[in-house]
Amino acid sequence: MILSVSRRTDIPAFYADWFYERIREGFVEIRNPVNMHQVSKIRLSPDRIECIVFWTKNPSQMFIDNLSMLDTLGYTYYFQFTVTPYNSQIEENVPGKKIVMQTFRQLSEKTGKEKIIWRYDPVFLSDIYTIDYHVRYFDYIASKLSGYTDKCIISFIDTYPKIRKRLEAAHIRELSSDEMYKLGDRFSETAEKYNLKLETCCENINLERIGIEHGHCIDGRLINRIRNNHFIFKKDKTQRKNCQCSTSIDIGAYNTCRHNCIYCYADWPHKINEKNTVCNQSSPLLCSELQPADILTDRKITLCPVEEQKLF
Repeated sequence: MILSVSRRTDIPAFYADWFYERIREGFVEIRNPVNMHQVSKIRLSPDRIECIVFWTKNPSQMFIDNLSMLDTLGYTYYFQFTVTPYNSQIEENVPGKKIVMQTFRQLSEKTGKEKIIWRYDPVFLSDIYTIDYHVRYFDYIASKLSGYTDKCIISFIDTYPKIRKRLEAAHIRELSSDEMYKLGDRFSETAEKYNLKLETCCENINLERIGIEHGHCIDGRLINRIRNNHFIFKKDKTQRKNCQCSTSIDIGAYNTCRHNCIYCYADWPHKINEKNTVCNQSSPLLCSELQPADILTDRKITLCPVEEQKLF
């Protein structure tokens, strides 16, 4: 089992104490986002988890004191760490970029650069955030993170219906195919300069001719390298068509992230309130309690098979 922590909310930034309590207790409970009364119980012992993948914009709460606990217990993990060029009008509660980049470097020194992936995501255009702006700041961030990561994953914004009005109000728009190629070409030059592998996340456009491959955010290949193993990971069929990620179980909950990013499709702004983000650390459910109407099921987890290695 690969544990995703989390596509739905920033657990490292806001709920690290809850997560570590789940590790100590040895299990977590997850509501089905489609049917909220269906609750799954997931056992979290290290022998059940091939890898934990953390998604975050600010993991300082997570690693300063307790990250070594995961190492001691024998968990494998890596980070998807988002660092963008946007200001607080776009990412209201994300710390200043100098602080974020310093945290990135500290985390890399603690874990090793192979366990921290830089995400420049999402990429959009506006009157302020032009192609020239992105070229300049991508180079600036890359220069500050050079030597602290091996890879950067980029993703171009999709204007989903539920966020369209927010984006239009901020004069934010998608890139055309020509603009993606133009910007991707400049990003590729920068990545080569700083010895970074550049990949896209869940994109239909093929940028391989300019040196940008389709990426795997939940990356079975990386997990096998970190673990020096040969697990056979399957493609996650629950994700979008162009997603190359391996199958994982996400333990997050929607409408609980406090970053309040204008482009976020995982949260409804009118549902983000103090009540939603109250987290009882002793509860197996994130920002929730088990209710009488809930149906709790102990989810059976099958370990990933291991590829047979030829002797000769």
